[in-house]
Amino acid sequence: MAVATGDIHIRTLGRVGRITLTRPRALNALTYDMAMAIDAALDGWSDGDDVDLVVIDAEGDRAFCAGGDIADLYATGKAGDYAFGRRFWADEYRLNAKIAGLAIPYVALMDGITMGGGVGISAHGSDRLVTERSMIAMPECGIGLVPDVGGSFILSRAPGHLGEYLAMTGHRMAPGDAVFAGFADGQIESGDRAALVAALEETGDLSVLGEFARPADAPALSGHLNAIDRHFGKATAMQCLASLEAEQSEWAAETAKLIRRACPLSVACAFELVRQVRDVDTVADALRLEYRFSYRSMSDGEFIEGIRAQIIDKDRRPNWKTARLEDVTEDQMRHMLASLGEHELDVSGAER
Repeated sequence: MAVATGDIHIRTLGRVGRITLTRPRALNALTYDMAMAIDAALDGWSDGDDVDLVVIDAEGDRAFCAGGDIADLYATGKAGDYAFGRRFWADEYRLNAKIAGLAIPYVALMDGITMGGGVGISAHGSDRLVTERSMIAMPECGIGLVPDVGGSFILSRAPGHLGEYLAMTGHRMAPGDAVFAGFADGQIESGDRAALVAALEETGDLSVLGEFARPADAPALSGHLNAIDRHFGKATAMQCLASLEAEQSEWAAETAKLIRRACPLSVACAFELVRQVRDVDTVADALRLEYRFSYRSMSDGEFIEGIRAQIIDKDRRPNWKTARLEDVTEDQMRHMLASLGEHELDVSGAER
């Protein structure tokens, strides 16, 4: 199998399935067509006997994948067409579930910026590697979404209440923090990336990973874990924020400021989502819950305004319909996270 476009290069080298994102000028943002090309490649490799493992990386030094390419989502949603976005998310989430359940090893080199949709095509793999220049985040609350692409599952398994903290703030994790929080398994030097890939291509043997492994950077977040548990172990998102704003410390003030900058409806629902996902067993289960919010995010939520303010106009001044976290109601949260009935996400066929 070989696919080479201006956005992605998929090929088989020896017994290794190779995927390289090739949009470095766009920080390798993931388009719908790129996601579907990865999906088709994984199907072909899983159904055959020619590939022993998959390696995914990206061109450039700045980013593995900075997230999904949301220009088309915004344009269609702004025009009142929500079908494209719902199809995009459903198909993307099925890909995320497929990666999580892949029968062969999936090695992801998360070198550079890795956010949102980039997490979805890397952090569910069997072997997830960061470098000294990696930056990992789930910043969806800033644009009127909630952590998705299965990210809520990883957040729900992070130590203590770190998952609620990362979901509500969109905190950008350094490599050591990404390992600590469960988004990566180990660290390598960025300068060794090409040699590691070449060794995997030559041998098809995962044991070569050990030759390139280095101790992960010390996680800065571990020093704040007691405070995170104290503030983010509350019963609601609003209680977490009130606890932070009642504490006289620079860390608490900066953390509260991050939450205040995000979409209030998204923050409240992200907190609840992480709590719900703690009770499920698989990434696919988490994706089903995430999709409920994504499905409604344009029609009933704040996604279009979030994208306008952060990506389109870049004025960074969103006019949220629900302006403060204090104003988000239980009914709003229940609605955004309620079952979709016949429209529930179907990942059958993606799980293997």
